Amino acid sequence: MMIAELTRHLLIEGRVQGVYYRASMVEQATRLGVRGWVRNLRDGSVETEAEGPREALEQYLAALRRGPAFARVSALRETWSEAE
Repeated sequence: MMIAELTRHLLIEGRVQGVYYRASMVEQATRLGVRGWVRNLRDGSVETEAEGPREALEQYLAALRRGPAFARVSALRETWSEAE
C-alpha cells in the first residue's frame, strides 16, 4: 500500500530569525524524512514548504510551533495540497 504524500506550505511569524530557527527546522525535517525548503523573509517571518507523509508533516508542524529555545512563534499560517 502506497502512503499518500502531501505538501504543506507555511508562513511562521514571531521571533524566528537570528535564533537558530531555520537550522533547527532543517534538522527536524531531515530526522522526519520530510523534503522541502525553508527561508527567511524580509518582514522577519520564515517561510517553508515541506513534502512527505501526513504523519511526518504533522510532527514537522509541531516542531515549527515549538521552535528552538530562543524562538517565539506568534502565528503560523498553512496551506495543504497533494504532492506532485
